[in-house]
Amino acid sequence: MRSTGVSTPLRGVAAVAAGLLLALVSAAGPASAGGPNGGGDGGGGGDAVVLRWRPCSQAAQAGFECAVAKVPLNHADPSGRTVDLAVIRHRAAAPAQRAGSLFFNPGGPGGPGTLGLPELYRKFPQELKDRFDIVSWDPRGVGESTAVRCFGTAAEATAWHEDVPQFPVGEEQRRAYVAAYADLAKRCERRDPQLLRHISTADTARDLDLLRRAAGEDRLRYWGISYGTLLGATYANLFPDRVGRLVVDGNVDPQAWVNRGVGGEPGLNTFLRLGSPLGSADTLGRFLDHCGRAPVSRCAFSAGSPAATRAKYGRLLERLAERPVGSWTYARAVSEVRGGLYTVHPGWTGTASTLQSLWQGRAPAEPAAPAGPARYPGFEQPLAVLCAESPNPGSPGRYPALEERAVQQAGALARWWVWANEPCSAWAARAADPYTGPWDRTTAHPVLVVNPVYDPSTPYRAGQSMAAELAGARLLTLDGYGHTALDNPSACVKRHVVRYVVTGALPPAGARCAQDTPPFGSPPQRSSAAAPVRPGTARGRDAAPVAFWLERPLGLFPARPGWTGPVVPGGS
Repeated sequence: MRSTGVSTPLRGVAAVAAGLLLALVSAAGPASAGGPNGGGDGGGGGDAVVLRWRPCSQAAQAGFECAVAKVPLNHADPSGRTVDLAVIRHRAAAPAQRAGSLFFNPGGPGGPGTLGLPELYRKFPQELKDRFDIVSWDPRGVGESTAVRCFGTAAEATAWHEDVPQFPVGEEQRRAYVAAYADLAKRCERRDPQLLRHISTADTARDLDLLRRAAGEDRLRYWGISYGTLLGATYANLFPDRVGRLVVDGNVDPQAWVNRGVGGEPGLNTFLRLGSPLGSADTLGRFLDHCGRAPVSRCAFSAGSPAATRAKYGRLLERLAERPVGSWTYARAVSEVRGGLYTVHPGWTGTASTLQSLWQGRAPAEPAAPAGPARYPGFEQPLAVLCAESPNPGSPGRYPALEERAVQQAGALARWWVWANEPCSAWAARAADPYTGPWDRTTAHPVLVVNPVYDPSTPYRAGQSMAAELAGARLLTLDGYGHTALDNPSACVKRHVVRYVVTGALPPAGARCAQDTPPFGSPPQRSSAAAPVRPGTARGRDAAPVAFWLERPLGLFPARPGWTGPVVPGGS
């Protein structure tokens, strides 16, 4: 939804993540009036955009074309300052069958499409790849577009970030963490305060409408995952008559994001409102149960049964809290587990191997440093969007109490989700023109909402909320695990999505799909079979009933290397 809160890659791989942020977009000519396919107007403010495509310059983008679009910084002032958008596409694989363009957003906030589309393209249904140009872009403020960059060089940014833990443990680390992100906020405000106030989700939705026109499309076809679902919902309500086929997958509850309709409880940070800690804890419980039912040949961390594997996990965290294994602190291990839950294959197997190495007192192997010069890591870019438009407590002193509360409900993974929003307490910039609702405007075509039942970042309740909030939307349930259906494939989901995008036909009400490959090769389990784990307690005691966790919405940032942000949601 993905890789993204504060960007918190593991301390030992911060430089690696920075290096993986490639300069992906080749130079292209400036945008000007008109469109490449006859203009495809369909409405929208400002001058039309031209996309002058050429082969992308990076090896990871072989087969893709890149372009640059110029759009107004402030859509209310189209004659003023402009910003660049780095755009990427893969042409329809079967040109004779081509039916138009399908736009894709890989999540975040802060997920660059010039990285996300090449990475995830193989997971799109072949029928869509045959019939549509798949188009993505780095949203304003992100990646190779006009970006928020609060440091002069990549080396300076990486050096700053290496000294900041994934989340603070103890009073001394809390003081240092708060001070570090206060310093970051000042750096960002000094460098480009005007840009910081014009990178909201609404600004990006308006950019997307200009890109739609540039692609020659009267209405938008779109697949957004993780935070990209919030972008899709925003577009649907800003431009309801221009909605063609919108798929939102791994959903953010828009009302919770803007701090409305969440029961009136004041003072919660974004990710507590969205339910991210609860979704992570619920999915972690499933991970440990599946691992415990599997032999060690399939899950290295298995202790022979679900109960024994949960207990083993609890004891491992206790040991790491007392004594790190090399550079693997308690905070690093918790953060790694949180991110590893996003993609079942191969993420869960890799996470189990990491845990088993730590259990045996061995530091897991570190990834090799990427070749070539370091690229700008961009960890401040998710913050720039989230802090400017989603309300968070303004006092750092509120976060220890929020952490204690969240850990009681959801265990150790909650620590990451709480402290990911603390940097917003010092963030001065506020979005100049955010969209805060309504979310129920009647669209030209209904929206398809897809959500896994056990999504560690955007829990099922968020998908239910999204489907209820958008006018006429239909929910398709994936009875499976991981963050988003696109990244955790289901042939059944793909069939429904293809039919919807090509013909407009929605799945039947109440439709459900199975995941293609269950975790660790074990048989699927009913969602009510076991209670979620309390990973922050010894031996996983006092777990809450599963229905409690499913009553909570979401979280973000996709968790894979090479993204700006904590990964996403994924995303998100």
